[in-house]
Amino acid sequence: MTELQTYDAIIMGGGLAGLTLAIQLRRRFPDIDILVLERRPHPAPAAAFKIGESTVEIGAHYFADTLGLREHLDTEHIRKFGFRFFFSEGRRDLHNVTELGVREVLPTPTWQIDRGIFENFLGERARELGVRFLDGAIVRTFEIADGKGDALHRVSYEHEGNTVDARARWLLDASGRIGLIKRKLDLSEANAHDANAVWFRIDARLPIDACSDNSEWASQCTPPERWRSTNHLNGPGYWAWLIPLSSGAHSVGIVCDAAMHPLATMNTFEKSMDWLRAHQPLIADMVDDAMATKGREALLDFAFFRNFSYSCKQVFSSDRWALTGEAGLFLDPFYSPGSDFIAIANTYICDLIAHDRKGDSLAPYARIYQDLYFSFYRNTLALYQDQYPLFGNAEVMPIKVLWDYTYYWGVLCQLVFQQRLTDIALLGELRDVLAEAQELNRLMQAFFLHWHAHTADTHENPAVMLDQGRLPWFFDINRTLHDTLDDAQLRMRLRENVVQLRALGETILQRAAESGVLVDAATLASFAPCDSDQLAEDKRPTLFAQAA
Repeated sequence: MTELQTYDAIIMGGGLAGLTLAIQLRRRFPDIDILVLERRPHPAPAAAFKIGESTVEIGAHYFADTLGLREHLDTEHIRKFGFRFFFSEGRRDLHNVTELGVREVLPTPTWQIDRGIFENFLGERARELGVRFLDGAIVRTFEIADGKGDALHRVSYEHEGNTVDARARWLLDASGRIGLIKRKLDLSEANAHDANAVWFRIDARLPIDACSDNSEWASQCTPPERWRSTNHLNGPGYWAWLIPLSSGAHSVGIVCDAAMHPLATMNTFEKSMDWLRAHQPLIADMVDDAMATKGREALLDFAFFRNFSYSCKQVFSSDRWALTGEAGLFLDPFYSPGSDFIAIANTYICDLIAHDRKGDSLAPYARIYQDLYFSFYRNTLALYQDQYPLFGNAEVMPIKVLWDYTYYWGVLCQLVFQQRLTDIALLGELRDVLAEAQELNRLMQAFFLHWHAHTADTHENPAVMLDQGRLPWFFDINRTLHDTLDDAQLRMRLRENVVQLRALGETILQRAAESGVLVDAATLASFAPCDSDQLAEDKRPTLFAQAA
């Protein structure tokens, strides 16, 4: 049986990117007619489903506020206790190593998301809003129209034994790493970040808070629930994650520089456990204990990605097609930016459709939005590319994390939280400020590698908790993310934040020089003179005293 149906938009892929895009479109345009095609059946299983469970500020804000899903996040998922880092290569005694993490939850909320529970909810919510969401629907073929006039894209899909032909004005690819449009149009593009990941889910809560009988260590957090954090256990060239899920399971992952830790050493569950026993034995102990209690069925899944990071030649087209989520590009799971880039891409797609509905020419908007999106991608990639060797450095890495957060909260988060991603005039006016922030970040990432090279074999790993929440200037950036700013106030804040970033860089260089690291004149000149007189006293960056 063959049918023919016509829609305003067809979204190929009904995972996180596709369903959130459908919901955002329906909330903005209540009359828009959308078909979402998802090959997996619903309901999806809890816990053992997909990675990408940890949200950070942009993705969390998008889910909670842009899409209006805060109540679901609060009631069905886990409020995250921030990022937490332990420099625990080969160690079980977490209370005796350097810990980077807050004692109390920061003001701007983020969540640990069980992707199965969340995507089931998104599917139901999309249907409630009038989206035609078909699970168990497989795209067989599609044809991309040239975008001239009213030419429509064509999609043929199979659902419940029927072959259906559909047409749409917009064709939106949220098919994940399958990359339907990317593959058809040969848009795939590599980047220079060569890293691999393995992960699995265990049907048990891994008790990181009980790993030490040191009562002083246990009581440092309020409440004493480190398990709610995205816990990073770091070593040279890698980090391992522990992420709790509201279903009661725990997500475990290892992410490595491909040259320093070959995938062949961890590409089965048994090999990954051997690797953990050598590098992060505490995680291996907790997993072993869970499996001793529940048996092999405690292991819910196991998977790996080789060379997981990639780019794309084009994501938005004036021919009325676009890519979102992993159908376009992917950075790195460190700092959990996946949901952030879904939020950004979806927002640009919604605005392109708004311009189309008004009859505007799409070409200039598609080009500008794509340039901005790729710029955000490249700037964020700089946080990861070539940086993995220093991840186990307890002297340099905490300072890098401070810098990376300051850059993220102070620049990109401001544009998203203030709903200015599509304000071309304002972004043009701020071009010099954004370019300055980008250049400062490039220089500082290079300096972190230089600092690490100087201290790789000599850095200490003292038993200390470095609480970035107790740095007033740092806490304040997080606290004020939800401020409502007009254009003049936003311009002022971004300029002030870049001054603060420059002052932070100057402070970092001073700290490194005091520890005997040679800082070249060109780098010093790039961060000085810093006009720190523009900063209020509580905004002047300071570092952890213990990190010296």
